[in-house]
Amino acid sequence: MDTIPSSRHIKVVIDGVTVADTHRAVLLFETDLPTRYYIPSEDVRKDLLHETELNTSCPYKGIASYWSVATGDKIHNNVVWGYPEPIPEIPKIKGLLSFKNEKLDVYLDGELEVKPQTAWSK
Repeated sequence: MDTIPSSRHIKVVIDGVTVADTHRAVLLFETDLPTRYYIPSEDVRKDLLHETELNTSCPYKGIASYWSVATGDKIHNNVVWGYPEPIPEIPKIKGLLSFKNEKLDVYLDGELEVKPQTAWSK
């Protein structure tokens, strides 16, 4: 696993609504998974996020908290996560938010990325 700060333009869109827009993402590369974009919370529309009860544990990152996104009448459950207190080996993602690339539209430098096919695609 590796993290790299990036100035590339990342925009996250759900149902036509821009949920995140940044030039300050941290790119996280993890074996056999798509690149995950960790975005500062200041660059995320937190008014659209609703914290959920879900928490998961990753031996490489720590305990993740999750949020759902409300766009109009639609709720997209647990498509945002973050590590409020990641393990010491991965401090660069602390307090940042990431989005389930499989379930929403991610634009990288203005180009729509292909949705990856993973266990979370369903």
